[in-house]
Amino acid sequence: MTSSFAKVTGTVAPLDVANVDTDAIIPKQFLKRIERTGFGQFLFYDWRFEGEKLKEDFVLNKAEYREAPILLARKNFGCGSSREHAPWAINDFGIQVIIAPSYADIFYNNCFKNKVLPIVLSEEEVEQLFQKTNESGYQLTIDLENQKVVDNAGFQAEFGVDEYRKQLLLQGLDEVGATLQFEENINSFEKSHKIYYQLEK
Repeated sequence: MTSSFAKVTGTVAPLDVANVDTDAIIPKQFLKRIERTGFGQFLFYDWRFEGEKLKEDFVLNKAEYREAPILLARKNFGCGSSREHAPWAINDFGIQVIIAPSYADIFYNNCFKNKVLPIVLSEEEVEQLFQKTNESGYQLTIDLENQKVVDNAGFQAEFGVDEYRKQLLLQGLDEVGATLQFEENINSFEKSHKIYYQLEK
């Protein structure tokens, strides 16, 4: 079980790039780990680093965005290969919410499995937000329960989310955690099934 996800308020990091693929999110040379943790340091590695030195002009390397919980991006975010390591790296880096006009389907689904909320807004709404991020320290509040994105200057947008996935995030559960809520019933079934199988023999 993970901590619950109800509201997120924080700085918005603007990544003004369309068609960001999973190899850019987490390059293939870092896929050897089998744990879900430890990938955050490699997020956008080729974009963040020049050799071993951080590139000062990359958005997530700038001081005001290093701990931003919200990433703003353009269309077709997470395209390319289906590696689940991409949302692992995003989550491990500390990004809880992505806002974009569209996502690659597999990446979108994998986000929910790894406690990252991928919000779809219209291109017009996303453009408004990019304009607003020109203001230093621009923040948003993501209200998952009411499915709204708001700021303190009048911006408000609603987003859709599957009810089952929404409830998992609100309860701080992944799919395994949701299944384990029924552990007693599962154990009871397995016990009765074992007895029945033995009787049949």
